Amino acid sequence: MKLQLKFFASVREKLGTSGEPVDVPDDVTTVGELRALLVARGGAWAEALGEGRALRTACNQTMCDAATPLSEGAEVAFFPPVTGG
Repeated sequence: MKLQLKFFASVREKLGTSGEPVDVPDDVTTVGELRALLVARGGAWAEALGEGRALRTACNQTMCDAATPLSEGAEVAFFPPVTGG
């Protein structure tokens, strides 16, 4: 399945990219499984997206959680929580 990844704020800074297209294996069917796949890349990926990191996700520009199913061509965004003041 082909997806478009987007990275914002500190996640973008740690990874050195604002996004990338990715082709994921058939067994990656949810946002949580996608995150685990990216963390498995190691290095900056594990640091930016690893367990325990405060991180928000959106799928096709709608806020979502780890159980959200993925679909062909979906855009998945990762970003830190945003606060205002």
